[in-house]
This record gives sequence, C-alpha cells and structure tokens, in this order.
Amino acid sequence: MDAGLKRELEAKVYAGERLTREDGIALYSSDDLTWLGRLAHHARTERNGDRVMFNVNRHLNLTNVCSASCAYCSFQRKPGEKDAYTMRIDEAVRKAKEMEDEQLTELHIVNGLHPTLPWRYYPKVLRELKAALPNVKLKAFTATEVQWFEKISGLTADAILDELMEAGLESLTGGGAEIFDWEIRQHIVDHACHWEDWSRIHRLAHSKGMRTPSTMLYGHIEEPRHRVDHVLRLRELQDETGGFVVFIPLRYQHDFVDSADGKVRNRIQARTTMASPAESLKTFAVSRLLFDNVPHVKCFWVMHGLSVAQLSLNFGVDDLDGSVVEYKITHDADSYGTPNTMHRDDLLHLIWDAGFRPVERNTRYEVVREYDAAPSMAERRSEPQQVWA
Repeated sequence: MDAGLKRELEAKVYAGERLTREDGIALYSSDDLTWLGRLAHHARTERNGDRVMFNVNRHLNLTNVCSASCAYCSFQRKPGEKDAYTMRIDEAVRKAKEMEDEQLTELHIVNGLHPTLPWRYYPKVLRELKAALPNVKLKAFTATEVQWFEKISGLTADAILDELMEAGLESLTGGGAEIFDWEIRQHIVDHACHWEDWSRIHRLAHSKGMRTPSTMLYGHIEEPRHRVDHVLRLRELQDETGGFVVFIPLRYQHDFVDSADGKVRNRIQARTTMASPAESLKTFAVSRLLFDNVPHVKCFWVMHGLSVAQLSLNFGVDDLDGSVVEYKITHDADSYGTPNTMHRDDLLHLIWDAGFRPVERNTRYEVVREYDAAPSMAERRSEPQQVWA
C-alpha cells in the first residue's frame, strides 16, 4: 500500500471518521497484518475496552432435511437419504435440557428448509422448549427460514414473527446472509431469500424490538470488494434500525468427505481454498473498521479454531460466542479438530490466556456476570499453561 494512503487511513481511524467503500478495499489490499490489527484493536478497545463477551448456549439443528441445495453446504440432506433426520419435539426438549445444570442462557436453533414439515411445528417446538427451560432465551431461525415459513403457511413475515415471539422467540439468528452481491450469490445460494428479503425480515424484527446478529460467509469464490459491499449494506441498514448487536464473519468450510455416506456435497470446493488464518484475521480487522455502528464483532470459534479465536481478540473481535455443543452445520464438513463443546471454565481460561477480561452475556448482550481481569504475564509464566491449538 502507498505510504501516503496508509497514513491517511490511519488518521481517519484514529479520528473516528467513517470509512468509505474505497477505504475498505484499500485495507484489504494491505499485507501489513500487524498494522491492520493495531487499527482494529484501537477501534475495538475504544468501544469495549479489554472485555471479551461469551455466553453459555447450546445449538440445536432440528432437521437437516432441506429443499435447497446451496453450493457450499455439507449439512443439507434430501428426504429419504440415509442420514436425513428431523427431531420430534420431545427429543429437542431432551437435548436442550442436557445442559440445564450448566446455567444455560441461550438455545440457538437453525434448520434446513424442510419440504413437508408444517408451519405449526415451529412455534410449537419453541413453546415446549420455553416451558421446559423458562429462563433460557430462544435465538432461532434465519431470515431464510422465516421467508420459507411465509411460503408454507401463507402468512406474512409480520404475523409469523408475532406468533414466534408469543411462543418465546427472543431473536432471529444471523444466517442466510452468505454474500449479498448477486455476482457471487447466484453461484452459491439455492433458495429465494436474497438481500431484499433478508433485510426486509431483519428490519421487521428490529421494529418489533428484537436485537439480531448479522453474518457474512467469506473465503470461497468472493473477492474483497464483495465483502466490503456486504458490510456496507449491513451498515446502512444499521443506520436505519440500530437493531444489529453483533457482526459475525463466518469462515467457509470445505467438505472433507462426510463420514456417514462418503459424499462430498460442497460443489464449489474444487475451485476454492479455505481462508488462511492470516486472511481470517484481516477479515475481522477490516470488518471492525468498516462496521462502525455495530457494538460487537464475534469470532465463531468453531469455524476458526481456538488459536485463531484467541488471536482475533487483537484484530477487532470482542465476542467468542459460547459453549455451542454439537454444531452440526460445520462439523458435518470440517475435520480439523475444533471441539464440539467449550464449557464456561474453558471459555474463561481461553479469554484469560489471551490477556483479556471475560464477561458473560445473554442473547441481548446484557451482562450476566463480569469476571476478574487476566493474570499478568509474570503470573502466567510462573506455572504451566494449557495450550489452545
């Protein structure tokens, strides 16, 4: 990068000026990862100090049966396939209650677009989960799923969200965003929910008082300019509604041959390489610098690994998601060893080891508990430390 442009961008960041599309593309063109990290860490520290948020949650994927066949997806199955499944409501409740003793605060529910499940299944499962775990917040369904509910029910998204909220829904999830630019989206997405509907549904959720996450799937066939465009669309919507609490860059995963049937369902992996750790850290940093009106940036450690998750805390990230448990959407694809579960103590030590202060949160990013600051480097060197690889 030209030294003059570098100084100009740095001055804008430290002055708190909003960065432009051209600024974002220029930041992605820089190979000075240390410099990018310093700028992003400044931006994150200005907002959140040395705090790193996490929650104790459990992911539930009620069904992997899906009418869509998105090019990047290893999770979806068609009706009748050997390992296709759909949970009975009592099974979903039983799985959710497995973590009750760990003071679970959130259930995170994302599913395939099941071609024959009736609409009434979805509010009913929320009601049963809420009755079984009344103190647990329900974060459920992507905007893509809500649009699917419109199709199978004949109801409007407005009526659907009202009924889901009455059944206990606290927040939508951020999925279904992938990359919004049609130049890329048309090659990776096989459903009818695109930017216009995704933004319509989140705008509606925000108008009803929900605070939702936003996401971006990166590291496949897109270019940096598509990532910048994606973030700026979300930034403009955030200017309008103020309803996004967090931005989550999600690392695209290759399918390392599904262990259940030997099939590779990822149709673009032959022409893609997964993002390197350096590319992931750059994406976190540029996202933090561009998305100046969202409070938090999250590293979903399941998709990045624990070491990159720790490093990301110096590249703009201030949230590490949660305990997760059995995240099938990624673990049906990857084989590089992220654990299924991180317990509260695991997350605390992961954050302390990176030199930050852990803060447990709930779904709305309200503080549940603040923990002590990280021990000093001298204290940590005085005894053997766990290695997070």
